[in-house]
Order: sequence, then structure tokens, then C-alpha cells
Amino acid sequence: MKHHKYIFVIGGVMSGVGKGITTSSIGTLLEAKGYNVNIAKADPYLNVDAGTMNPTEHGEVFVLGSGLETDQDMGNYERFLNRDLHNEDYMTSGMVYKEVIEAERALKYGGKCVEAIPHIRDAIINRIKAGARKSKSDISIIEIGGTVGDYQNVMFIEAARVLKLENPEDVAIIMVSFLPIPGNLGEMKSKPTQNAVRQLNSYGLNADFIVARSELPLDTKRKEKIAISCNVPMGRIISAPDIKSVYDVPENFERDGFADMLEKALHLKKRKINLAPWRGFVAKVGRAQKEVTIAIVGKYFDTGDFVLSDAYVSVIEAIKFSGYALGIKPKLVWLNAKHFEGSNDHVQAMYKKHLKNVAGVIVPGGFGETGVEGKINVIRYAREKKIPYFGLCYGMQLLVIEYARNVAGLAGAHTTEINPNAPHKIIDIMTHQKKLLEEGKYGASMRLGSYVCLLKEGTMAYRAYKQRAWGHRQKDGTIIERHRHRFEVNNEYIDVLLKKGLVFSGTSPDKKLMEIAELPKSKHPFFLGTQFHPEFLARPLDPHPLFTAFLEASLKHTKK
Repeated sequence: MKHHKYIFVIGGVMSGVGKGITTSSIGTLLEAKGYNVNIAKADPYLNVDAGTMNPTEHGEVFVLGSGLETDQDMGNYERFLNRDLHNEDYMTSGMVYKEVIEAERALKYGGKCVEAIPHIRDAIINRIKAGARKSKSDISIIEIGGTVGDYQNVMFIEAARVLKLENPEDVAIIMVSFLPIPGNLGEMKSKPTQNAVRQLNSYGLNADFIVARSELPLDTKRKEKIAISCNVPMGRIISAPDIKSVYDVPENFERDGFADMLEKALHLKKRKINLAPWRGFVAKVGRAQKEVTIAIVGKYFDTGDFVLSDAYVSVIEAIKFSGYALGIKPKLVWLNAKHFEGSNDHVQAMYKKHLKNVAGVIVPGGFGETGVEGKINVIRYAREKKIPYFGLCYGMQLLVIEYARNVAGLAGAHTTEINPNAPHKIIDIMTHQKKLLEEGKYGASMRLGSYVCLLKEGTMAYRAYKQRAWGHRQKDGTIIERHRHRFEVNNEYIDVLLKKGLVFSGTSPDKKLMEIAELPKSKHPFFLGTQFHPEFLARPLDPHPLFTAFLEASLKHTKK
């Protein structure tokens, strides 16, 4: 690993100001210069992975191809780099402490006193280096979760300090900090950032760059203040004002020569940059004009609208990527599934108020009984009114339940997740997982990660993948998609559902697991659900074919 380069991205003042997008954009720029880059996330919480976290509190759980449940920033990295990342690119404090404690229990430290320093710190460094080896990268970009000054992320910052101490020419430190503009003052204040940099200094690290996040661009006076107070040259203070699209960030950074300055800071020879593919995508964003209204019917709404983009971020971005490729400007309408429950008169009124003019409906993944009957009511409305419908994971299971109840005549059909005593257990738990749940083992106990799916020729799903020669298609007739679920379609009911017209257009290779359910196009313009999560593999430069097919159908519905 001689002369391998490391970039650490650390937050200042407060969280949620764009460390993940900054990290992703830097990776995009450096790859556009021809470097092989891996991006890693270091999360300070003690959870071993993100799988047991509530989306309303922590945001979406993103799943890697291996099945590792991670922070949503890993999704940003994959989308910007347009490729899959590895387990080694993600760590939590819980993972690191678990590894060290297990090693101590196995006497791997030879009877030494095991301590946070050096053992936890060194384990973090080993993980960072393992990620670089796995990716065979030239440059590793490591985002440290949280904000400088948090007790929880001190060990990660200490790891960065040691790497910088050992190889000062091979490590760059970037602080992404926030500059507020208090309404009653009307002036951008730099003092919080100055204090954040001093806090970083107290840990033995100096910022090489400051990415200044604010509502407005940074002026010269503020740059001068920060430069003098924080010992950072003015040219290395990058203005990062609020913008319409996060996908404009790489170009904004390029205009400031950020990638060139990083090369200089890391003692690399300057290379030319080729941002043509990315600029092509950004141009499509600007050209998209055809407005199509898509209703997303979900359950993660109880803590306010601000959580929506976090709880369903991959779904939102997948819709955008396919929309931009088609010249569509998606207009998303958020509907709480619970509002579609109650008396028939109430539900009919809600249909009229919220669904009459939408072009398409998506029910995304989720767990639990909250809003389930409301989702099923919405699915029935979309089926009967011929509104394009796309169900993701739970949305596919509920599609099958709705069809079983209202078309196949299986009264009381349900999932055993909600009603273990249902007369018709249309969706049931996988046999091998029952024992895990009985033992209280919930973490990483689902069907997780990439699995092969066999497509049925002549179906909507088959045509969608085939027409777009999708990059993740293994070969004709099969695709590989990512999963995160515990329940499956009960095979005992497959025949009766098939006889009533439902088509299972995707299955596991042995045909025991139902992966895609749909209605033929002769019966419905687009009525399809996937047991997997297609949103996890949607990329700006490689939109997902099922989202594209759904939006094509939604556009036609709009024109009607």
C-alpha cells in the first residue's frame, strides 16, 4: 500500500449538511481523471450494521450486493460512481468493537491489555486499508459520520491522524462545515466553522480544505476570515451554496478546480478530466420538461415531511433517473397509507381527492401492519382504474394479497407477518427463518443481497430488461437484483392465482421463489411488483429498466 492516497471527509457545526454528496462528488471527479477510487463510510454508532434502525430516525437502509445492511450514504456512493461497493467499504463502531472483542476472547492479542488505543484505532486503520486492497484503488475517500466534537467518532478521527502522521504527503483532510445566515441578522456567520476547525485541531489534525455549505455562495470577506482563523489558504475554501440538484455538485467543484487542488495536496501529477458522461446526464436533468405526477403511498410519515427524502431516498432517485432519460420531470406526491383506511365513504373520498389525477402509483418497501389495509385499498383502485402501479418488495406482496382477495375470491387472504391466523396465508415466512425469529435473532436474518432471477419470456418484465440491454442483466432471461425481506409468496397458492390471471414473470432459478408478479399488458397498462428492491441498482448513468417502463406507462396515462 506504499503511496496509496487517503482523503478523509469530516463534518463541522452540524450533521446533514452534505458530507455524503461532497464525498460522492469528489469520487466522481477523481474517477473522471482516471484514478481508481473507493469510497468508504465510517459510522460512529454501536449497531453492528444499519439493519435494525428505524427509517424515520436514521433514514433508508441501503443493501450492498453482499447483503450487508448499511447507511444510505453507501447508496449515494454507488450512484455517483456507477458501480457496486464492497463490505470493506463500510464500518460502524459496533463492527470494530465486535471484531476486537472477539479477537481478545480468542486470545489473539497474546494476553495483552486490550484498549481503545491502539487496538480499536488500529482495527479501523486495518479496515480502511482492506477496503483499498479489495478495490485495488489508487485513492480511498473515507467519510466519517457525525460531526467533529462528537464523542462517538473520536476513534475514526484518531485513525486519520495516525495515517496522516505516518504519511503526511498521502493524506488530505476535508471539513464540510455549515455557515448559517440568521434571519434577524441577514449576515453569513463564520464563527461556528472557526470553532469546528479548532475542535479538529485539538485532535491533532488540520483541515487541508474547507467545503463551506450555506444557503448562499461564500463571499470574499468570509473566505478571508476563515482562511486567517483556520490556517487554510483561501483557494482551498470551497463555496458550496444550496443548489437545485445534488448532481450539479461535481460540476460546481470542477469550476473551482477542486480535483486539481486535491491532486496537488496529495502530491499527484495533474491529469486531464473527462466529465462528458456526467455532463450528459446533467444536461438531461435540465431538459426534462414533461411533468408526470407519481403518488408514493408509504408509512414513514409520522415525524414530519423532512424525513421523506431520507426514508425513501433510493426510490426517489430511481424515479428521477428514469424520468430524466425519458425527458420526464417527475412530480412526487406523498400519501400516507393510513389515510386510505376506514369506512367505504371515507376511502372513496380519499381516492377522489388524492388519486384521481395521478399518473402512476408506487407502494415502496416497509415492515409491519401500519397502513397495510390502506395500501391494499390503493392497489385495488390502481388495478381497477387502470392506473400504472409499481410495487416494491412489500408493495409486491400486497399486490398479490389484493389480487387473491378481490379477484381469486380468497376472503381473508393476508401475510402471516400481520395475521398469523389468516385463513389464506398468501405471504408466509421462509421456513429456515422461523427458528431465527424464535431465538430473537432479528439482525441480518432476512434474505439479503444479490440473487439471480429467471424472467418469463413475453412478459412486461422480460421486455423491459431486454429492450434496454441493462448493465446488470447477467444474460438473456436472467437478471441479478438485491433483496431485503423475510416473507415470500406461499407456493401453495401459486396455481389458483395463475388460473385467475396473475403472472409470475420472475422467479428464482429453481422456480420456488416468486420474484416478480404482474398482469398482462392486455389487462392493464402496467401492474407489476418486485420482491426485490430495484431502486438499489438504479444509477444516474444507468437507469433501472423497470422504473423506466413504469414511467413510460405513467406518461401515456397522463396523455389520456
